[in-house]
Amino acid sequence: MVRQPEVLALIPARGGSKGIPRKNIRDFAGAPLIAWSIAAALRAEAVTRVIVSTDDEEIAAVAREWGAETPFLRPADLAQDDTTDYPVFRQALDWLAAHEDYHPDVVVQLRPTSPVRPLHCVDEAVSLLLAHPSADCVRGVVPSGQNPFKMWKVDPKSGRMLPLLEVEGVAEPYNAPRQSLPRTYWQTGHIDAIRASTILEKGSLTGGEILPLMIDPRYTADIDTPADWERCERLLQDPQIQAVDPLVNRRPFPARVSLLLMDFDGVLSDDLVLTDQDGRESVRCSRSDGFGLSLLRENTDIQAAVLSREENPVVRARCRKLKLDVFQGVRQKDQALRDLIQAHGWNPAEILYVGNDLHDLAVLPLVGFFAAPADAHPDVLRRADLILKHRGGRGAVRELCERLLLNPHHKNLEIL
Repeated sequence: MVRQPEVLALIPARGGSKGIPRKNIRDFAGAPLIAWSIAAALRAEAVTRVIVSTDDEEIAAVAREWGAETPFLRPADLAQDDTTDYPVFRQALDWLAAHEDYHPDVVVQLRPTSPVRPLHCVDEAVSLLLAHPSADCVRGVVPSGQNPFKMWKVDPKSGRMLPLLEVEGVAEPYNAPRQSLPRTYWQTGHIDAIRASTILEKGSLTGGEILPLMIDPRYTADIDTPADWERCERLLQDPQIQAVDPLVNRRPFPARVSLLLMDFDGVLSDDLVLTDQDGRESVRCSRSDGFGLSLLRENTDIQAAVLSREENPVVRARCRKLKLDVFQGVRQKDQALRDLIQAHGWNPAEILYVGNDLHDLAVLPLVGFFAAPADAHPDVLRRADLILKHRGGRGAVRELCERLLLNPHHKNLEIL
């Protein structure tokens, strides 16, 4: 049998950050910053162990809460502002060898300050390293935002500008077209995969043969300042960004559903309201959604109901027409749902909830599955088990009903 390589993910997180105090355990988009690196390690198939190296008891406690090990505290002299990465990694490997007889083949560095990672970058880096026996390290890179061949330095004595770099065969690279200059890349903090022998025997975190892992530049994120922090949190709202997210642990579609529970605004309506001069309100709903619910009612034993913050009579009227039970004026949906589960004897594991806004997230841990329309709030889209293709009030409920009708556990007769 071929031995599975031992891959240690080591996450350095000291307690004395100056630019953003306590940044490693500060909330970043709903979870401690360090949790994002821990999640990337835990979800990587290649990683066999996840350890956080810290000098700080509080950081260690938070790291353990999110699934990492903290078998040792880093010595204070290796947690200074000017401490480089190499002695931190050497100390960790030496400690593990001496105290646990543990000797990994590969060490993965995941810096907490680069939390927005592509889904598979850890596995890709390890795979690339293992596929090239002569390589010492794989480092994540993106194309340089600025070409260094067009950069300058200033002579402190004369004050004259001097080109930073030269290009063989190009007399004045700073005047040359970009296309004629060598391509350059900037190293990110997303991922380094390093052979343990490179650290222990060569005294380096990179060695001499370094391979690049090309990362989509849209994921470029390095947090040093409060402005960086805000920009990186906004980055997660881009639907094209598919990043490892500690809050996202999508559950499989349930084998059985006994209750379809829905918010109203933004789910059965398009979240818009029309108001006339007398203050009467009306909403826009989809007949297609209504037909989907009627098919569900006629052909399965699944109940359907609405749990809404609104007390508007238009909600009650629409639900009456669709023959839906409705619970209105609900301000704390989690408590209301707990009360309803107890009163009606519902099985939480068989409840499928559909919500679109932040107040709906309170019920997520109380139900078996959580779906969201395509135009839901970005934080809801991040955490939902299923993102529907259609928007609220524009076919999202019909789409979900059709999926439920295809499940043989729910289907009582052939529709088509």
